[in-house]
Amino acid sequence: MSIVPPFNQETAIAKIRMAEDAWNTRNAEKVSMAYSVDTQWRNRSAIFSGRDAVCEFLTIKWSQELEYRLVKELWAFGDNRIAVRFQYEYRNEFDAWFRAYGNENWQFNPEGLMEQRQASINDIEINETDRKFFWDAPGPRPADHPGLTELGM
Repeated sequence: MSIVPPFNQETAIAKIRMAEDAWNTRNAEKVSMAYSVDTQWRNRSAIFSGRDAVCEFLTIKWSQELEYRLVKELWAFGDNRIAVRFQYEYRNEFDAWFRAYGNENWQFNPEGLMEQRQASINDIEINETDRKFFWDAPGPRPADHPGLTELGM
């Protein structure tokens, strides 16, 4: 199902959940297809462009962020833009666990492909016992798994 602008609350939430589900597969090739060929990205301090660069970036990311689980939530939306807050948990190769907190600003072309993504993210080391995201991964968050608001996050 392709969701194209202009967005309303229902379609913005659906677009976000589709992105969350795709990212939780950790399949860089599949995820990259949601972005325009000439997409522009800023992820933390990394700035790059193009779908191929997105695929390369995500491949490296998920080779370092093990047991990655992501939850996204609508913050705001406009005609062809969506703002998202998100958190994800992962462990590194030394078995240290982290929770990343972030905000994304998305802009879409008329075909519904993301042409611009700006992401600001901070990581905090957590104890494994402080994890909140539990589901079989890789794979989408189950419908009955609480979101950020429900978890008080």
